[in-house]
Amino acid sequence: MILHTNTLKNKLISGTLLLTLTGIISRIIGFYYKIFLSRSIGAEGLGIYQLIFPVFALIISISAAGIQTVLSRYCAQCETDREARTYLLVGLTGSLSLSGCCILIIQTYALPIGLTLLEDVRTVTLLRLMTWSLPFACIHACINGYYYGKKKAAIPAISQILEQIVRVTGVWIFLDILAKQGLTPTPKVAVCGILFGELAGALYSLAALFFSQPTKKTVQKFSAPPASVRISKIAVNLCSMAVPLTCNRILLSICQSTEAILIPMKLRDFGYRNSDALSVYGILTGMVFSTIMFPCVLSNSLSVMLLPAISEANSRHRQDLVKKAVRKTTQLCVILGLLCTLGFLLCGNWIGIHLFHNALASIYIRTLSWICPFLFLASTLCSILHGLGKATITMLINLLGAILRIGFIFVGIPRVGLSAYLWGMLASQILISVLALISLRRFHPGAPSPQ
Repeated sequence: MILHTNTLKNKLISGTLLLTLTGIISRIIGFYYKIFLSRSIGAEGLGIYQLIFPVFALIISISAAGIQTVLSRYCAQCETDREARTYLLVGLTGSLSLSGCCILIIQTYALPIGLTLLEDVRTVTLLRLMTWSLPFACIHACINGYYYGKKKAAIPAISQILEQIVRVTGVWIFLDILAKQGLTPTPKVAVCGILFGELAGALYSLAALFFSQPTKKTVQKFSAPPASVRISKIAVNLCSMAVPLTCNRILLSICQSTEAILIPMKLRDFGYRNSDALSVYGILTGMVFSTIMFPCVLSNSLSVMLLPAISEANSRHRQDLVKKAVRKTTQLCVILGLLCTLGFLLCGNWIGIHLFHNALASIYIRTLSWICPFLFLASTLCSILHGLGKATITMLINLLGAILRIGFIFVGIPRVGLSAYLWGMLASQILISVLALISLRRFHPGAPSPQ
């Protein structure tokens, strides 16, 4: 038992460190990529490019994100690698089927989505082009979920770096070709980068899975059930958690899409022209968010590795490990978050002016700096709840946070401008963190108190 506990701990630490290192490299690439894009296609072009991401996030949520999380949880509990791969096959089949439905819907209704929801006809072509990356994103996500569940973070880490490198390189080559032909770059180039990156990540993941040898953890003493019965049971297990988790992702994506649509709209109500509203939105999403989210690489990596570890500990009735994980996670997130807040307060001006050449970005970065401790807490505590199988509770918590942000957009932006949304984000993350801690104390009284 002690050996198993130490092995679990070592895999959690090594996996988190590997994903953190990978995330840092990826975020650095992505950080300078956003700067490169803002200078190549302009703030307005960056804003148009960012407008399609809520739609992309929604179809990813429907077809891949929830299934990846469920695969991570169930593969962690599998006694044999053959069983885990069967889970992967069933999950991947469902994910690709859903992605095909999403592609058909977006290709058919791209025009009304662009005109009515996004309120910009220039997004129609981007939406149609973006959908072709969806099957590759599903393959990539499902295989990553399998390896996260097996606590083998190396392959997902390499695929993440490869995806970023191919995306940036592809966009750079396209822009160079356009420059030589004397053509003006458009956001379509950035969407092509998404397609190339997802394709590279999917191909690498498939190759790694194909050439890796399954390991036999245990020898079955009894005859296995028929394949049809086994697959049916696996499908039921996946659906039992995937349905509420996918609903959670869909609801959050709808809320995020609503935010993305409402922010430029309410900025116009505040007094901005349409082009200025898109420029401010591009500064917020393309510059400020990429900066504030940069340190979240550690908490995100910890969340990814915590979910299968908590799931395995819970399935073995090791509640002491769960309680210890909650306490240690809370302490670590608060300390790191406060350090990040201090760093952004001191360096926000320099980042906005010298890196992005935008004074408005520096103001927004300093305002959002206070969100860091709560961002770290919210992501890791919700991951623990997912590991415990509490997908519905997590959905309700995140939904309440999203509703609070939307309320700040509706009421605050027309009166005081974008700063109302920034404070709404802070309030929502505080609410999510507190509710997650309360929920964990309800199921595990040894968890820290939110007070």
